[in-house]
Amino acid sequence: MLLVVGVGVAALTLVPLGYVLWTTAELGADEARDFLWRPRIGELLWNTVRLLVAGVAASAVLGVVGAWVVERTDVPGRGWWHGLLCAPLAVPAFVNGYGWVSTTHAVQSFPGAVMVVTLSYYPLVYLPTVAALRRLDPAVEEVATSLGRGGWSVFARVTLPAVSPAVLGGALLVGLHLLAEYGALQLLNYPTLTTAILQQYATVFNGPEATLLALVLVSFCLLLLGLELLLRGHRRRSRVGSGSSGDPVRIRLGRMRLPVLAGLTGLALWALGVPLAALVRWLLRGTSAAVDLGELSGAVVTTLGLAVSGGVTATALAVPVVWLAVRNRGLVTTAVERSVYTASAMPGIVIALALVTVSIRLVPSLYQTVVVLLVGYTILFLPRAVVSVRSTFELVPPGLEEVARNLGCTGPGVARRVTLPLVLPGLTAATALVSLAVATELTATLLLAPLGTDTLATRFWSDASSIAYGAAAPYGLALIVLSIPSTWLLGRLSIRSAS
Repeated sequence: MLLVVGVGVAALTLVPLGYVLWTTAELGADEARDFLWRPRIGELLWNTVRLLVAGVAASAVLGVVGAWVVERTDVPGRGWWHGLLCAPLAVPAFVNGYGWVSTTHAVQSFPGAVMVVTLSYYPLVYLPTVAALRRLDPAVEEVATSLGRGGWSVFARVTLPAVSPAVLGGALLVGLHLLAEYGALQLLNYPTLTTAILQQYATVFNGPEATLLALVLVSFCLLLLGLELLLRGHRRRSRVGSGSSGDPVRIRLGRMRLPVLAGLTGLALWALGVPLAALVRWLLRGTSAAVDLGELSGAVVTTLGLAVSGGVTATALAVPVVWLAVRNRGLVTTAVERSVYTASAMPGIVIALALVTVSIRLVPSLYQTVVVLLVGYTILFLPRAVVSVRSTFELVPPGLEEVARNLGCTGPGVARRVTLPLVLPGLTAATALVSLAVATELTATLLLAPLGTDTLATRFWSDASSIAYGAAAPYGLALIVLSIPSTWLLGRLSIRSAS
């Protein structure tokens, strides 16, 4: 039964890929080859690849270093720094891009694009790394130190390999987000395959050329999935005991304390200060700053309702997929889990067009309904839920479930009384993470939302893209305020994961 549900979820997530393959097939082989060999496509490929490599690397470095400083050094105010390092999750990438572009056009370049996406997405690596460090048995590092290893050697040869699944999962999410990023890169005037797809659809709606570019993005997604699977390996990391008691030995920063504090302060100001200052500035002085409070409150209620619904739906569907991948490892279950990632590399508009086409042809009554919109959110953000749930599920010892079965519990009873209570923090984190993503989703919402439905993201984009910065500011600030509870919850869950 569980396998049937997992396969059903996988089939749902593969609908956009089927749509892309079917639409691309309308192009002949010669026509497709001629289109892909254009110099412009080569430029877009280069822009996409270098942004992907630089953005993932920079996000991984910032996330891991930030987590290590907070969890393994005597930096003062660790709790405050943890909150500040998590906070950029509350600022959507396109709002961050708006803040920088409305401040200086110097960011409209490759370095500027790397900076903005890194500041927006590094928390996706930081949060799971903090959780992994919290769960790591401090005795492992203490033994390495007692054997004569220095601080850097312990980190490189003991700590980093132990937390590598969390780092790799976060880096995978960053890579998938960068492949599908549109709003921030459009504002930064940095062309990639994704921005080209949107432009192609604007020129020739539902054009085969656009879906051919989407197929190239899927190829990048498969490459990322293969690399992550290869680097992750198959070693089990769960343990039955809680490990040794006590806190890990924290490294004394000494003379490096001031430089470290300066670096953390600079990162916080760069990631949060600039976009927030830009929003406040345009709200106060923008000539287009008048806002209808009724429209604003309506957008807030709609965004909140869709965010909660999307988060719960995606998390519920992630559970059977993760359960199969962790407890029944094999070729089929691995394929089921990996398949949920394919759609996340495609721009939201491709997902939306696939669902529009399927709903019109198969279930016309669902066209332009909230149901289709929630399906779109689930397909887009199921990887976030899978990564969050799996990081917790892998740490649940299978022996506990075996003991429960030997004591007479049935399969559903084991799940309800043993497994689910232990993975509850992961489920809560997944719901918060997906809800955060749904609240800030843009392109799919523009196409799938029922007529007259406005979210904070769509209202913000409508004004910001037309350079009405003052009118966009209230919606941007409201979006950040609405994202704070989910961000706070994710931060709290990460530091409580050891318990």
